[in-house]
Amino acid sequence: MKVKALVFSENEFGKLDGKVANGLARHSEKYEIVGIIDSTKAGLDAGEYLDGIKSGIPVYKSMEEAVQKLNLIPDYFIYGIAPLASFLDEKQRQIIFSAMKMGMNIVNGLPEFFTEDDEFVQKAKQFGVRILDIRKAPLRKYLHNFTGNIYNVRCPVVTVAGTDCAVGKRTTSVKLVDGLKKLGLNAIFIATGQTGILQGARYGVAVDVLSSGFATGEVENAVVNAYKTEHPDIIVVEGQGALSHPAFTSSSAIHRGAMPNAVIIQHPPKRINHCDYPNIPMPSLKSEIELIEVFSRAKVIGITINHEDMTDDEVKNKIFEYEYKYELPATDVLKFGCEKIIDKLFETFPELLKVENLIWQPQD
Repeated sequence: MKVKALVFSENEFGKLDGKVANGLARHSEKYEIVGIIDSTKAGLDAGEYLDGIKSGIPVYKSMEEAVQKLNLIPDYFIYGIAPLASFLDEKQRQIIFSAMKMGMNIVNGLPEFFTEDDEFVQKAKQFGVRILDIRKAPLRKYLHNFTGNIYNVRCPVVTVAGTDCAVGKRTTSVKLVDGLKKLGLNAIFIATGQTGILQGARYGVAVDVLSSGFATGEVENAVVNAYKTEHPDIIVVEGQGALSHPAFTSSSAIHRGAMPNAVIIQHPPKRINHCDYPNIPMPSLKSEIELIEVFSRAKVIGITINHEDMTDDEVKNKIFEYEYKYELPATDVLKFGCEKIIDKLFETFPELLKVENLIWQPQD
């Protein structure tokens, strides 16, 4: 059974830094999200605010209001903000302490580890709750070097890369895996960031907190373990950052560790400068595709769009433009689904057509 959880995302829900809360509001296999805390959107339905479709997850003004209206104490309090500067201010610390006092276990996706903070540890002991630091790397003895066992994976491996951080790579990956499963395929999702792990992914690791000596090996290990354990028809690996982005090395580790057979690229056409780096211009879609194909030795087979700051007509026009220019299927999976990308996967990997009980029919 899923355990009940509140997600804290004050002033960030629906924004780039609220991507943890956004992801959990859209999909969670591990937690039953009973509310989002963001006083600037209080009273709204989380799903309707994000995607125009009601989810039944209310947005509350405060933790106290949530507990009062829910008439229960959720099992977990999830810190759902992922800022570039990952240190809490005193007000945020006090909110988390209040959640502990109420009896909620704390789930932390920041690289600032609460279990290494004496005050957090003391409060957890005082109130009899647990702290889960999702991004805390395993002990050195449990980490994996690259082995080359990835070459023994015989099913298609597809990575969802991007031109920047916070463009929707995880959302596209999850939607794609869900769509493939509905067609009868055994599709497995590999998480590479904290939100995917929080959503309940069985395989994966938060790559960005690993040293460069182990990041590639941990990605490889996740893919190989999924292959050996699940005997999947296809594996979809979530990307991080962007291969061209100077601030991130996780993208290169994912390409190296997963050794993808094909790549899907996510891009926000209206974004001018990199997220959190206003002085660094975004790369062109063309240049990122070229870089990915050279680095990974895999072809980009589809384009997915992040529709931030775009009207529906602009999205449709951009899809038409990209399909004409790149001769690749393009879509916005939140608005128009991922059927085009799935069709391209069947075209690229015809062995998928031999899967027993497949119910796929190509789109017109």
